[in-house]
Amino acid sequence: MSGVEDRIEDLRQRKAQAEAGGGQNRIAVQHKKGKLTARERIEHLLDEDSFMEVDSLVEHRCRDFEMDRNVIPGDGVVCGHGTIGGRTVYCFAQDFTVYGGSLGEMHGLKICKILDMALKTGAPVIGLNDSGGARIQEGVASLGSYAEIFFRNVRASGVIPQISVIMGPCAGGAVYSPAITDFVVMVDKTAHMFITGPEVIKTVTNEDVSFEELGGAGTHASRSGVTHFTAESDEDALTITRDLIALLPSNNLEKPPTKSTSDPLDRICDELTELIPDNPSHPYDILDVIESVLDDGAFLEVQAEFAQNIIVGYGRLGGHTVGVVGNQPKILAGCLDIDASVKAARFVRFCDAFNIPIITLVDVPGFLPGANQEWGGIIRHGAKLLYAYAEATVPKITVITRKAYGGAYDVMSSKHIRGDYNIAWPTAQLAVMGADGAVQIIHRRRINSAGNPEQERERLVDDYNDTFANPYQAAALGYIDDVIQPNQTRTVLIRALGALLEKEEIRPARKHGNIPL
Repeated sequence: MSGVEDRIEDLRQRKAQAEAGGGQNRIAVQHKKGKLTARERIEHLLDEDSFMEVDSLVEHRCRDFEMDRNVIPGDGVVCGHGTIGGRTVYCFAQDFTVYGGSLGEMHGLKICKILDMALKTGAPVIGLNDSGGARIQEGVASLGSYAEIFFRNVRASGVIPQISVIMGPCAGGAVYSPAITDFVVMVDKTAHMFITGPEVIKTVTNEDVSFEELGGAGTHASRSGVTHFTAESDEDALTITRDLIALLPSNNLEKPPTKSTSDPLDRICDELTELIPDNPSHPYDILDVIESVLDDGAFLEVQAEFAQNIIVGYGRLGGHTVGVVGNQPKILAGCLDIDASVKAARFVRFCDAFNIPIITLVDVPGFLPGANQEWGGIIRHGAKLLYAYAEATVPKITVITRKAYGGAYDVMSSKHIRGDYNIAWPTAQLAVMGADGAVQIIHRRRINSAGNPEQERERLVDDYNDTFANPYQAAALGYIDDVIQPNQTRTVLIRALGALLEKEEIRPARKHGNIPL
């Protein structure tokens, strides 16, 4: 064998060692847990044969705790780039079979290189997280690499989409990179996220809590709002990620990708005509409206289990990606509370950062009353949603289906905070508050002095409803641009969107605003 052949064989062996990860025994353990390996995950995520690996031969530099005797090429993370639907993405996948996926100095710097390359080329970055946390043997060098990742996450925020897929443990400082990214996908039962684990909590606070209860996908989907999507398996999580990427632009200088549709642009939505109940206190499902108007009824809901009194997610109108925000009358009558305000505000800001038009469906009786809401800072948190809508310069189209009361009317992309095209159904009610409350305040003395107070109150309520329980006073003032038949909603939205796609709006130069965090 020649010298060149020897060198080539040496290269093959090194690459094979890197690809083997922690070896067949550890791979078998990974599979037994229902988890794919890092390389299997990348294969499932990316288009076939599109992955090009970077830094496969990187090794750690730690010589303490006998780490110099345990060197595996790749250092526990597989990095590189490929395509999804033919579009370039960068990705990294932590390999739990190598040092438990723990992040050491070089492991972290590999991820940093991918983040730098993604930012320079204007491509999304996807992190597949499965790690035991910081590599203790490397001490502060490990912490330093974590911080380098966090810095790059912040620098890339609003420039390229960043998606974190949690497919195993993610604890301590490791959770902050996913928290900075735009979307978090968690695999149910196998993924966990927390700052401090159950054992530490037991020691410090004497609370007994399981891994799943503390930081499982169900907890973060429904209680904390940390995760945006919950998946049943590794494969499901990666499919969700592909679906999400297909709706998003590659960076903040591009518009979202378009997709041709066979769904007629002028399709009449007759099912919407009878959707709104005659009784204004009776609920209906705003998802019926969303799925009726979007192309093929396809809607990718974000944070579906969290703050369910407001719905957010993505779909297409006439082939164009749109973000949808809608009050949900089925839950808390569609009131805005702390969680709903924060959920919608972050969604609106992402859409604005990445040139995604926003469709807002309004049926909101106001902000949720209660001492806990006030003490929890509903003033500050509600202001986040107001700020997000007022700050947004993308096309903003608003449809008022029923109630639009009080300050919540202003907040939900009203004309006054620069909604571009605001329309209403004939069932819309734009007022400071509902008739019962308004009459009680305005006509208290008149009602109390009447011979039949209840009859007088009912008469005054009817008068108030005749005056305000409709969209026509607002239309007369130019606060809404049109009143339409519900079955025309899809057609009107598509036409309005088409006219607004080239919208440009210049705001005063500044370093950044001061959103009430």
